[in-house]
Amino acid sequence: MKPIKYLFILWQGLALLASSGYGQMKTSLKSGQLSLIKSQSTNPGDNVHCGLQDKAGNIWFGTTGDGVYKYDGRSFTQITAKNGLNSNSVNHILEDKDGKIWIGTEAGLVLYDGKTFAEIRIPLRKKMPANKFQNTHDVFSIMQDKSGKLWFATIDGVYIYDPRRADGQTFTPFIISEGAGGYRNSNNNVEYILEDKAGHFWFGGRGNEGVYRYDPKRAVGKSMTNLKPNGDSWAWPVLQDKKGDIWFSNWSGAYRYDGKSFTKMDGLSNNPVTRIIEDKKGNLWFGGGGRGICRYDPNRAVGQTFTCFTTKDGLINNDVWSILEDKSGNIWVGTRNTGLCRYDPRRAVGKTFTSFSE
Repeated sequence: MKPIKYLFILWQGLALLASSGYGQMKTSLKSGQLSLIKSQSTNPGDNVHCGLQDKAGNIWFGTTGDGVYKYDGRSFTQITAKNGLNSNSVNHILEDKDGKIWIGTEAGLVLYDGKTFAEIRIPLRKKMPANKFQNTHDVFSIMQDKSGKLWFATIDGVYIYDPRRADGQTFTPFIISEGAGGYRNSNNNVEYILEDKAGHFWFGGRGNEGVYRYDPKRAVGKSMTNLKPNGDSWAWPVLQDKKGDIWFSNWSGAYRYDGKSFTKMDGLSNNPVTRIIEDKKGNLWFGGGGRGICRYDPNRAVGQTFTCFTTKDGLINNDVWSILEDKSGNIWVGTRNTGLCRYDPRRAVGKTFTSFSE
């Protein structure tokens, strides 16, 4: 059976959305039509880098050249520097417990309160590493801990934001001790932060010697532990699964940490793993450079645990940079060349992927 043909809707220009306070590029859809994103980036290597579904059900996609696309289930709204972003290169998007949207870009931090986008300045420390935005931070990732504090991994190190403080000193640098073992270039190489169920904080990034676990309950000088995945000098801490294992990704694959030791995952070759998520059924999804996406079922027999999907199966591009499961159980895959597609596990084989990029 031939794939179902969708009527692709082209972007029709700019309009002003008075109720939300920002400009948009949006399609007008009729029943049965499919809305697409159309990249305006001049760099063909840009990608859909991150994704988030907010409490209202809207899905946000951050790109490295086209700003942010917001999908309401029918059409896409594009938000760029013209509409309040400080850069069109977006690294991370997070919705906090109050429903505010935090956007980390290569030029710093932007906050969306439901009406407007506003730049939030993180105080600069002395001797900040060189970057093209000399008076701002490059925010790599954002994490909110159990207490409500927000953690920002930036080009100038880690900062903690406490919205409950009333003295105006809301951003506090978090200094990782140089004696922790191998933390090069001061604290500049943190790219991902994870809080586990025990209340420990994990830090990882390129240019370090392994990963770091911070236990806030231990005494100063003994609170930071340096751990090294087998055979690799660095890794990104990305999630803790339902069983309690912590997963790390890096340029040579993925690691699982069971609380005692690291195990490198066989079946993923030695290609980069850029994203890992756990779906509602307990499967883990791995995305990476040139591999496409692979689904890992921990309950299947050894040797049958990985199922991989590539362009041969309908994936839009094999260079994957973001994976998101929505509330309906669909898997959204963001790729190089500003590619976006959706995997529906309920559809028949051969019709499971739908492309949302022109």
